[in-house]
Amino acid sequence: MKKQIGILLLLFLLTGQAFAQSTEVRKKQFNLEKENLAIQGYDPVAYFTSQKAIEGKKEITTTYNGTTYRFTSRQNRDEFVKNPARYEPQYGGWCAYAMGKQGEKVEVDPETFKILDGKLYLFYNKYFNNTLKSWNQDETRLKGRADQNWARFIP
Repeated sequence: MKKQIGILLLLFLLTGQAFAQSTEVRKKQFNLEKENLAIQGYDPVAYFTSQKAIEGKKEITTTYNGTTYRFTSRQNRDEFVKNPARYEPQYGGWCAYAMGKQGEKVEVDPETFKILDGKLYLFYNKYFNNTLKSWNQDETRLKGRADQNWARFIP
């Protein structure tokens, strides 16, 4: 019995340590604002359900692995909690085009996005440079390179 308790305790400690490391990696590598806010406060579920970018409410939030998300409704928050990986933006919320083109973390305009194969991709769109247009011209190659490049940031 002592051996079983010891094994359970060890698993619990290792899981806690992995969670702490994951949280620290996210804080360092993801595109987060003050208080670890993701997507500049936009609702990640709304991209899928409304097919548009909608700012979430400060009073409807959840935290996933140290990252805070805002939502337009409790229903959206509950949907996110059920399956966060489905709704989180790819490449830590950085510009998908820049990640594919140069392997760089570039800010995004949360209103410039694409849903591809059930995943959310965000893009830079300022100063007459909408990178979603460039992404669409060479999507397959850029996505493959972005996946490889992002793996360097997330061990």
